[in-house]
Amino acid sequence: MREEENKRSSQGSKMKRFFKKRWVFPSLYIASAAIILTGVLWYQSSSTDTNKYSYNSTDSSGKQFNEPSVEVNKAMENFKMPVKNPDSAVIKMKFYDFNGKPSDQEASLVFYNNTYQPNTGIDITSKDGKTFDVTASLSGKVTRVDEDATLGNVVEIEHDKGIVTQYQSIKNIKVKVGDKVQQGDVIAQAGKSLYNEKAGTHVHFEIRKDGVAVNPSDYINKTLSTLAETNVSGNTSEESTQLPKIKEDQQNMDDSGSTTDTPSSNQSSDQNSDNSQNTDQNSNTTDTNTNS
Repeated sequence: MREEENKRSSQGSKMKRFFKKRWVFPSLYIASAAIILTGVLWYQSSSTDTNKYSYNSTDSSGKQFNEPSVEVNKAMENFKMPVKNPDSAVIKMKFYDFNGKPSDQEASLVFYNNTYQPNTGIDITSKDGKTFDVTASLSGKVTRVDEDATLGNVVEIEHDKGIVTQYQSIKNIKVKVGDKVQQGDVIAQAGKSLYNEKAGTHVHFEIRKDGVAVNPSDYINKTLSTLAETNVSGNTSEESTQLPKIKEDQQNMDDSGSTTDTPSSNQSSDQNSDNSQNTDQNSNTTDTNTNS
């Protein structure tokens, strides 16, 4: 037992003598500080690597991949009715379809300046006839803002691949050229136009691809890419050849209506003349018989 106690006491005295040396505590302090500093530097290094990776994935790669992803999102957007509340909207006049039924074509003619013109969009009104907010059908960039008394002011938004949407007969325009708008943003309010006074308070909405108007009703709730893949180049020549025929047919209808009235009146006057002659003849016959 005493030997073990002697050993322990000798070991304790050695430790005390060791820690009494001047260089021990500074050395321990420096070593501890070095370990702590190494740990801090390692942690910062790992955090920097993580941030660098995150930066490359969002910013650096953003220049290469972020913009195309935005374009993909645009291409996947569906055309929407250009109104804040679609449930209260009514299509007052439809798009003129050159391949449509004659009755539908007649209902899609706009009478302005003594001529009939095919409607190149759809005219939308509210059920109560009051003004309403006009919204962007798709996200895009505003490329045209015109004050036009005849058309009732115009805003045009450019989208992708030669596709634009146009909004006419509007007031209180809230955008300017160069503005980027998101789908559903309010761009104006419905107004009136001299071109289509019969429509009252409305918005005239057009969708065009490469300058050619297409039927908006065919693409509502369909993606932009659907229209981008559609060939619409043949509509322009068709329109130019059939438009004069429309005016000619309408003029013939008016002319036929006016000529119909004239024969009727002449026929009535002839019949009245014949009746008066018959009356005279009967009167003469009666007088002759009396004299006899």
